[in-house]
Amino acid sequence: CYGAPCQTACPTGIDVAGFIRMISQNNEVGAAGKILSENIMGGTCARACPVETLCEDACVRHAEGDQPIKIGLLQRFATDRASELGVQFFTREAATGCTVAVVGAGPAGLSCAHRLATLGHEVVIYEALEKSGGLNEYGLAAYKMAGDYAQQEVKDILSIGGISVKHGVKVGEDISLAELQTNYDAVFMGVGLGASKGMALEGEQASGVINAVEYIHQLRQSADLGTLSVGQNVVVIGGGMTAIDIAIQIKRLGAPSVTMAYRRGKQQMNASLEEQEFALNEGVHIAHWAQPVSLQTEHGAITGVEFKMANIEGGETYVMPTDMLFKAIGQNLTAINMGTIEFVKSYGKYEVDKHLRTSQPGIWAGGDCVSGNDGLAVSAVQDGKLAALSIHHTLTQSQA
Repeated sequence: CYGAPCQTACPTGIDVAGFIRMISQNNEVGAAGKILSENIMGGTCARACPVETLCEDACVRHAEGDQPIKIGLLQRFATDRASELGVQFFTREAATGCTVAVVGAGPAGLSCAHRLATLGHEVVIYEALEKSGGLNEYGLAAYKMAGDYAQQEVKDILSIGGISVKHGVKVGEDISLAELQTNYDAVFMGVGLGASKGMALEGEQASGVINAVEYIHQLRQSADLGTLSVGQNVVVIGGGMTAIDIAIQIKRLGAPSVTMAYRRGKQQMNASLEEQEFALNEGVHIAHWAQPVSLQTEHGAITGVEFKMANIEGGETYVMPTDMLFKAIGQNLTAINMGTIEFVKSYGKYEVDKHLRTSQPGIWAGGDCVSGNDGLAVSAVQDGKLAALSIHHTLTQSQA
């Protein structure tokens, strides 16, 4: 394959043709090294990336009667093999004497920390939760991240050395951002999006109305899935990957009826056509052009959602009975007490330049928390990598 448009379509620029050639030569460990050199979370991305709209969509094998190369599965095969063997691909350059604070141990933060560590810097990650991994550990569907893969990947990343993680430390509460600015040579913000968006409908606080991401968090950390509440008639509001994830998971947990309701059409959903088809095959019903207009409650509990047909002027309304309603309509920036520090924001997220620098000198940001990010883990990994290179350039230039 010449030109390899799949590589251009990958946000992290993985040499797809190159690693597939290595696999064909029975060098899956070498293939993994090629993958991880560009995307240190290549294993998670092989599981959770919407490859059907990225690398595989760009594959030249789209002629009639042909089908794209299964790039995601091949990437998973190679990275899993290397992880099983405990191969260490990276060594650290000579110590620079510089220290960097990273806020958030999600894909962006871990990617930034790892690249900085390889370049000889010392990194301290501040993570509010008890485990590293961010979205990979707490927000992705269990069927995508089976077993303890997220933590194995974190272990592999930290094995480079030069990175310490302080769990249970909230920046803005336990330590101020100003202190990080003072105590470190640079700061990277990879805080993600922690606050679920509301529907602005009366009755949203009723029992049975649940934030999808919070439920997935509980599911991923639960030692006994039997303790999780499961409705009889479940409605999921949203049309993205989180909506697909929660709909499939609640169906697999035993909900008899699960309906995804989205206010636009099939083609406009953020979830790809393949993901939609997957949900349908799992027994999930998808209602398009369904705009929620009111919630029905009784004795403080959700009993139904009234929708209107959004594709028809003055469209008729109808009620969908439900005893469990999941909100999966996006998230807002994680709230942090910044003290006297102010950032320029756009649409509620940090504005950054092409080098991932915020409006505050010495502070970079990347991942879901920055304006213009597409919300994909692979894009967060790329942000972390590029921010690390920018930080490294800035710190080493100042030493020259």
